[in-house]
Parts: sequence; C-alpha cells; structure tokens
Amino acid sequence: MQANENFRDTIGTLDDEGKRKWVFPKKPKGTLYEYRKWVSYSLLIFLFAAPFIKVNGNQFLLFNVLERKFNIFGFPFWPQDFYLFVISLIIGVVFITLFTVAFGRIFCGWICPQTIFMEMVFRRIEYAIEGDRGKQIRLEKMPWNKEKITKRGLKWFIFFIISFLIANVFLAYLIGSDELLEFIAEGPLENISTLISLLIFTGVFYFVFAWFREQVCIIACPYGRLQGVLLDNKSIVVAYDHKRGEAENGRKLFRKGEDREEKGYGDCIDCFQCVHVCPTGIDIRNGTQLECVNCTACIDECDSIMEKVDLPKGLIRFASEDDILKKEKFKFTPRLKGYAAVLFILMGVLTGMLFLRNDVQANVLRLPGQLYATTQNDMISNVYTYKIINKTSSEIGGVEFKLLSHTGSIAPVGHQGLLIPAQGLAKGTLFIEINPSALEGEKEKVKIGIYSNNKLIETTNTTFLGPRSYN
Repeated sequence: MQANENFRDTIGTLDDEGKRKWVFPKKPKGTLYEYRKWVSYSLLIFLFAAPFIKVNGNQFLLFNVLERKFNIFGFPFWPQDFYLFVISLIIGVVFITLFTVAFGRIFCGWICPQTIFMEMVFRRIEYAIEGDRGKQIRLEKMPWNKEKITKRGLKWFIFFIISFLIANVFLAYLIGSDELLEFIAEGPLENISTLISLLIFTGVFYFVFAWFREQVCIIACPYGRLQGVLLDNKSIVVAYDHKRGEAENGRKLFRKGEDREEKGYGDCIDCFQCVHVCPTGIDIRNGTQLECVNCTACIDECDSIMEKVDLPKGLIRFASEDDILKKEKFKFTPRLKGYAAVLFILMGVLTGMLFLRNDVQANVLRLPGQLYATTQNDMISNVYTYKIINKTSSEIGGVEFKLLSHTGSIAPVGHQGLLIPAQGLAKGTLFIEINPSALEGEKEKVKIGIYSNNKLIETTNTTFLGPRSYN
C-alpha cells in the first residue's frame, strides 16, 4: 500500500485548495455491472409500481404522514399501531448493522435508491449525451460554445423531467396514488398547492442528481461513518489485495515479456483504471475508505485489465483483511451470531404482534367532568365517548355494544347498529347503566364487547363511577 497517507486528511472530491473537484467516472462494464443493472432496474420497477399496486383495495406502500395513514405491503396501519412501526425500524437498524459487519457497505452500491438513480439513470443519460470520461472532461474544459450549450441544455432538461417524474411517484407514496391521479385529471390550475409541492420536490431531486451527486454518499449519508465503527478484519468488502499487488518493490507499469515476480514487483500495473471508474473518485488501493460504496465497478475494471496483461483476476475482489493477509475464509463470528440472535428475536416479536393485532380497535372513555347519575328506575348511569377504528378495507355494519362484566345495559346516543366505513372510524356518545347491586366500589372497571351482526369483533375496558353508599 502507498506510504503517503494524505488521502485520509480530505475527501476525494476536494482539490488541494479545498474546492469541489468534479468526478467524471469512466463508464463501467463487466459481469458484476451487468448483475447490478438487473438488480437496479428490478428495484426501479418496484419503486415506480408500488404506489399503484393494490392489495385488497389498499395501496401496496403508503406513508401518508399528514393523515396518519400507512400501508405496508398492503396491510393498513394506524397511529395506534405505531409500536409496530418502531419495532420494524429497530429490526431494520439491526439488520443493516448485521449486514454491514458481514459485508460492508454493499447496500449502498447495489440497493440504495440514491446510487441506483445516480448510476443507472442519470449517469447513463450523461454517458449517452456527453460521452465517456475523456469526452466529459473535454466538454467541461470547453468554452460555452454551441456544442456545450446544446449538450448541457439537453442533459439538464432531461434531468429535470426525470426529477419531476420521481417527485410525482414520491408524492404518490405520501398522499396516495388515487388522489395523485385525481389531481392530474383535474389539472394543475385546480391544485396549485400540490403543483408547488411537486416543484419543490422536483427541485430537491434535481439538485441532488445534477449537482450534489456523489457528495450525498460522501458527506450527507451517515452510513459511511457507521461502517467505520462496524467493520473489522473479518468483514467482506471490496478490497485491493495489497500483498499480491505491491509484492516487495511495489507497483510498476506493465512491460510485455518482463518477469515481474523475479524483479519483486506486484501484479498492480498502476494503470489507474480502478480510480477512473470509481463513482466517488477514490483510489481503492489505499484501503477501505468511507467514500467507497462497494459498487464493484473497480473489480470489473481491474479484472478486464488483468485479463489483457495475462495476469490472474481478483486483484480487487470481495475479501476481508484476514483473507488477504492470512488466507482465512469468512466465518460466522460470535459477534455476528449475537446480532443475528437479536434480529431473530425481534422478528419473532413483530410476527407475534402482527398476528395478535386486531382489525378493529375501540376506545370508550368517560366524559371528562361528568359524575354518575341515578335514573328513574334506580339504575346508576355514566356517560362516555367512544371511537371505533376500522383498519380493514371493508365496511363493518350492524355494530352494537354489550356489557360483558356487569348486569346492565349500554345505550348509544342515536341507535344501535352503527356502520363503520372501510379504513375509517365511527365516534359518538353512549350511556352505560348498571344495577347498583352489581357494584362493589365507587370506581370499577367494566368490560364492553363490540359486536358486528352478533359476532364479537373487539373488547375494551373503561371505568365506571358509582356512589360511595354502594361500596
């Protein structure tokens, strides 16, 4: 490895004066890149299709924060299910931790939406319009003539259109695809506030993909810092085999017919192609760095060079430091077993909670500031407010209340036989009357059953006040 460690003092996208150094990566190609394309385009199809897929009438994925409606894989979740969301987030964090300890930052290079959009959409458009690395550098240095204005203008226009499409899909996740399509059908002039929101989102996406670009992964995303804490010598990452590449006397440019092994030179021919193809502008030969997103472009490029100079492939590959130094293969370490155990326990807890989750949730609360009353037939009466939430995509009709724990009756204001709309709620007021002889204290817990067409669908508890004389 290089003795000069200055690369650790600054990020690869800054020059010696601290100014932004634009990265013009070479267009990648190779086996792993082809696999990445399949993974990326599959995820892009899913990302664009998910808001428009319906499962039992529910949007497949919905994150309506304003109305507090959430659909995960077609299952509706309400604010009352927030604990499930918290557990899901914890599971996600533990999974990412486990995955990072085992395989480094490969999530960033293969699955992260930022990388997929940047490398598989915007960067490919850039290659199509401006050409590969050399042509892009020449265009950057070129004065603003007709060619530069045409190419840059066309590129920026297409970037804006794609950013606008992404903003629409993003909005479909937030407000629902049906509502978005309704806004589109009505026209932008009828929904100015929505249009303004779309343009704001478009501006954000355009800024990220046209200007901020790889800086998101290097500066904004905390995952690069996280991997520095989680990685160890046993983690599998995109690594340069410095033992083989440097040997005793370091790197050396390739000369045909030269016996590199006899002269003590490593297999690295110092062609810098791994640097030129890197989307974050780093030299992987300096070792694992926070800027590396494990996109594997350098692996493909190095393998192609090794093939051309008739040297073994794998100089840059998926490997751990222990694999390079000691030839130790990947093992499921006690650390990984600990993370895996926690992950499986949390997944078990979440699964159990999902099975125990009711499709209907009812809350019955005493009206604040109201005491009990005695009716004409000498019954003790309390007044309550109720709220029944229907989490399903079907209406629930014929809803009635029945007292399960005491002798008495429940009388909703209005009538029995309520109708709860799909993914909606019903609320109102009711009176509970209990025979004084059934009370054992001035404050008791009562159990209420909620029935739909004489079928019990939910139970809930509340408190009932009575006179002290009946204690």
